[in-house]
Amino acid sequence: MAETSIYDRPITDATLTIRVIKNFPYRTYKNVILHHLDLTALTAGELKELVKTHVQTQPGFKAYKTLQPDTLKLYTKAHGTKTNNLIINMEDKEETLMFRDDSATLASYGCEHETEISFFVLKDYEEFRANPEEKW
Repeated sequence: MAETSIYDRPITDATLTIRVIKNFPYRTYKNVILHHLDLTALTAGELKELVKTHVQTQPGFKAYKTLQPDTLKLYTKAHGTKTNNLIINMEDKEETLMFRDDSATLASYGCEHETEISFFVLKDYEEFRANPEEKW
């Protein structure tokens, strides 16, 4: 029997990292890691609800409980190129990275095992994109 690595996992049993972004200029975010997801069946809308439930029910997210994120955007795929921005992917192909249709499956957006996705308030992102000044 041949050995398989963790990277050979099918998209029907994937792990995703969701970067719940609270503040863009101060680069404040917290990761939600979800295991054993079927990306061929899970929709973007269902993922949003899963993450919101996690934030409301798990310890360590007190500062995020009032946050109302509404937009998902691809940050990076496993073993792919990373963006220079530490908080969110601001590449030129902006629109292709956004998950616009909540009824579309994650697989249709190109998600695979160990994909990282940003989850944020669109209005805050647009303000940051207009003036991408990072603060400490």
